[in-house]
Amino acid sequence: MKFGVVQFVIISLLLTSSLFMLSTADTSSCGGKCNGRCSKAGRQDRCLEYCNICCQKCDCVPSGTYGNKDECPCYRDMRNSKGTPKCP
Repeated sequence: MKFGVVQFVIISLLLTSSLFMLSTADTSSCGGKCNGRCSKAGRQDRCLEYCNICCQKCDCVPSGTYGNKDECPCYRDMRNSKGTPKCP
């Protein structure tokens, strides 16, 4: 009986750590893509902040440092409260 409980706990811990690794993988991929996107921005801190917000919501970042927004319509069409493009 105790052996079954120990196995259950070990399997649960392994599954939990796997799910945690998957959830953090998405964030790091956004970070890498946004670092490239914002590499030439005048205000890198602001560019990275908004790029990461857009990437997490849209699950994509256009290639290059500027333009190419047609590669990701969600990213292209996201607007701020003033109606201007939110994503860099």
